[in-house]
Amino acid sequence: MRMLIAIVAVCCGLLGAPNTAHAADGVVPEPFRGFDPDSRKRITYENLDTLLGAVVADMGRSTREKAAPDHARTGTRMKTKVNPATVNEGNRFYFETFVDNEAAQATLRSIQEVLEQLPAQVPLASLNRDEQLAYWLNLYNVTVLNEIVAIYPRQDLKRILEGKKSILAKKSLNVAGVPLSLDDIQFTILRQNYDNNPLIIYGLYQGNIGGPNIRTRAYSGKDVYAALTENAIEFINSNRGTAARNAQNFRVSSFYDRNRAYFPNFEADLTAHLLKYLEGDERAALQAASTLKPDISDWTVTDLGGSRREIGGSLALNNAALMGSMSGSNAADSGGALGSSGGSAAGNLSPALARQMKEREAGQEENEDEDADEVPAEPGPTTEQN
Repeated sequence: MRMLIAIVAVCCGLLGAPNTAHAADGVVPEPFRGFDPDSRKRITYENLDTLLGAVVADMGRSTREKAAPDHARTGTRMKTKVNPATVNEGNRFYFETFVDNEAAQATLRSIQEVLEQLPAQVPLASLNRDEQLAYWLNLYNVTVLNEIVAIYPRQDLKRILEGKKSILAKKSLNVAGVPLSLDDIQFTILRQNYDNNPLIIYGLYQGNIGGPNIRTRAYSGKDVYAALTENAIEFINSNRGTAARNAQNFRVSSFYDRNRAYFPNFEADLTAHLLKYLEGDERAALQAASTLKPDISDWTVTDLGGSRREIGGSLALNNAALMGSMSGSNAADSGGALGSSGGSAAGNLSPALARQMKEREAGQEENEDEDADEVPAEPGPTTEQN
């Protein structure tokens, strides 16, 4: 018999900063240390799934082909500055729809706020490690999205990701009464709680082309490692992840350099990690190389514009799905409806995104979990127990 613990409405994941020693050497705060290995509680993120399905364009696996040279358009000598090796890689987020759109911005902010509040209703220690991992990845990525929306249409994210004013280092979150930065999540909570597992880093969206993909769905405890493995394979087998330079040197993303805490013996550990997933000619090149060079970077924001001016449309989201009220046994104690946070963004989906959403919904219906206990009662992150 399933017992509904809480239902929370949610409407809706930058390269790690180089100055991570303080975070890596930190201690996991007490509220985030424990877990219940036998817990059957499950958090679902239906509204986050809905939003990501609407505003993330899945660009597919890299072919490692370079983009054709860009030519100045008639009447101007201006050209878009892009890296031809990486410009066509990585999923894209529709940041454009949030520009001057207060309702859409409020919707995205409300997601972060509700995710921050979740541990106050359901202590994370009552969940198993997989559910906790999915939670942290979703919170991290939504926070990154809000930070980038605030400075968009800025195209080059290098200064905000690794500079003195890095968005990753500031204490932008408060979870269970604990002020946290994104670095705290990445280099303290996740690194220590998951035994330095390098797969974790592929779930931390960085906002730029040179980082791991943002996915078209939220992370879920039931398949979080499968999703991370998929992201790892995509990234490692792309030009923004790896590239053969010559017989001695093998190029890798600077993303790995900023995540050295996950690879204590950097070259040996990273080489062994890459060989688990690397395919094609690059695999043989890595095996033959004597040195790794972490010098591949692309700091360009992963928007739909920039080098992809032909992609149009705007965000259209279901108001009930994105701004549904809290309900269930804990609704009264949790503050009631979330509808006051601003409603949803309105507009028309581009044909490509509309088709993608339709296909995705059809696939979900066909592949729906056969576990009779998992039936969402309301939109939003739901904590359930069988």
